[in-house]
Amino acid sequence: MQLRKFAYHPAVEGDGPFEQAEEEVLSGELTWLPKRSEWAAELPAARLLAPGEAIRHMQGLAQTAVDFIQTAKLDKAVQACRQGMTAEEQACWPRLRLALLGSSTMQHLVAGIRVGALRRGLLVDVYVGEYGQYRQEIAEAESGVRRFAPEVLCLCLDAEHCVGLARGSAETGMAQIRACWEEAQRSLGCTVVQQTILPLAPPLLGNNEFRWRASPATIVQQMNYQMREYAEACGVALVSVDAWAAKDGVDVWHDRALWNRSKQEIHPRVSPLFGDQVGRVLAAVRGQSKKCLVLDLDNTLWGGVVGDDGVDGLVLGQGSAEGEAFLAVQRYALQLAQRGVLLAVCSKNDEANAVAAFEQHPEMVLRREDILCFVANWTDKASNLRGIAKQLNVGLDSLVFLDDNPAERDLVRRELPMVAVPELPADPADYVSCLAEAGYFESLYLTEDDRVRAEQYRSNTAREALRETATDLSGYLQALKMELVWSRFDEVSLPRIVQLINKTNQFNLTTQRYTGAQVADLLDDTNIVALQLRLLDAYGDNGVIGVVIGRVVDGDALAIDSWLMSCRVLGRGIEEAALNLLAETAVQCRCTALMGVYRPTAKNGMVAQHYARLGFTQIDGQDGGESTWRLALADFVPRAVAMRVVEGRQWKTQMSIAS
Repeated sequence: MQLRKFAYHPAVEGDGPFEQAEEEVLSGELTWLPKRSEWAAELPAARLLAPGEAIRHMQGLAQTAVDFIQTAKLDKAVQACRQGMTAEEQACWPRLRLALLGSSTMQHLVAGIRVGALRRGLLVDVYVGEYGQYRQEIAEAESGVRRFAPEVLCLCLDAEHCVGLARGSAETGMAQIRACWEEAQRSLGCTVVQQTILPLAPPLLGNNEFRWRASPATIVQQMNYQMREYAEACGVALVSVDAWAAKDGVDVWHDRALWNRSKQEIHPRVSPLFGDQVGRVLAAVRGQSKKCLVLDLDNTLWGGVVGDDGVDGLVLGQGSAEGEAFLAVQRYALQLAQRGVLLAVCSKNDEANAVAAFEQHPEMVLRREDILCFVANWTDKASNLRGIAKQLNVGLDSLVFLDDNPAERDLVRRELPMVAVPELPADPADYVSCLAEAGYFESLYLTEDDRVRAEQYRSNTAREALRETATDLSGYLQALKMELVWSRFDEVSLPRIVQLINKTNQFNLTTQRYTGAQVADLLDDTNIVALQLRLLDAYGDNGVIGVVIGRVVDGDALAIDSWLMSCRVLGRGIEEAALNLLAETAVQCRCTALMGVYRPTAKNGMVAQHYARLGFTQIDGQDGGESTWRLALADFVPRAVAMRVVEGRQWKTQMSIAS
């Protein structure tokens, strides 16, 4: 079942009756994704492929606006293919274990969650707890969820249950929910995700319901408010179904008769949308949210074609409905940039004409300096997107491409299926809501490093210019005047550390993931060496660019559990400086050797020879598989590096979560 609306507009001539326009989707659907008429034939064809190739093709099918039935069919096919995947094929996919616990029937939500995660390149194993037994499962030592050992636990509590927990007080209800969060973080060591409460309670006072704090409707409203406050303090992520219900209408998300029959609080028709919400949070947990918004220009950032209409002829700004719509697109893009999203331009235009619009049009909100990579030429857009990703040193799967032209969107989807391409509506007034609802840039935290990311990338451009003019690498590194500032983990810097651990995929020796609670547990462990690395140079502050976690084992070796670094600082000797620091720290811990493990994934091939290059000796493992390495410290000679390495504490205050 799909709820739909009909758009009406006046007859062309006179004041006659309204005409019925084309049927439009109202709500509860994945409206930012394209529909695919060949979908029904493509799924059976995909099943005939080899399992790994089949799932890759099915990921493409997940990038379409599938409904509940299609989602169920797609999920069933994916799970069947997963059974036949080889170990090598499985290693190419990031995987995650999710536990779904709650107080209502939830099995119908699983397919939507798995497909929502597949849409973002994740294969998810889902454990669904017994009906209403969430507290027992979290608390009992031998429960099913304990045996499953989830990396993420999603707690879904229905509105009636939450009102019952409250017993007339929102504070009482939230105290019980918060206790579940803390127990799950302590006993399971997992990231906790909480579904907010659907506003289903009917009002008893009407418009002034807030005056009775003990009414069910007020309790739900207050608990949702407090849930957001406590989630910030407890490091819990939210799936804000109350916000979506407010947008779509509660009746789209919930059916009272269905609740009475089967205790399904979330209607099956919106389970693909609910699953997409969970999927985007899981992607954020794994650091797989998008990083860069690539903008077309003509009829995307302004109305008209700058090459034909000239700067003065563009439709932009106050005075027309269309001009205000394009103004809203620019404002939203600028706001995304202010929270850390990179901006680029990819347009079929003469560059001089395109730049002139940014520099000369009085209504432009975006300026040329806001765009980190500006590409305006007559090359096909797929090729230009490849160049943009290379110039910004990000993966193609980090890009979101916004273009009003359906033909250009289809070309990019066909040539670069890893690039996200939202299906923009016909009216530019809806561009912003389409991009926002797609959730490409989902984030769990906002750190100071996020806020200054554009400036960091802009400084990288200056560094690259210096590299090109330098006559030798040594001279280039000396000219950078680098300072590597290291510090042990602390509570203030935890959000950025957790963010870096979970989003770094290429320079990451083991891809070991940690939740906020798990990182916090490292602070007081005397057997743990946990270091964060920050890089400053002549062009500015690069922020926290590296994390190393080691554990003292058998009293004489420091085993490196995690070693990860941002790719934008590679080639400057940071790896050697980190090795020197590790060796010195290990000696201080009375260790005689460093031990390292390389665990290959689909994305970290660049560090396959990392330990060999640093002088470690391989002691276990085979080529192409997991390997173990050892470096004796008795004769270790620190590597020469072109930077100062200092212990620093003064910058810690910069690492707090932005308010």
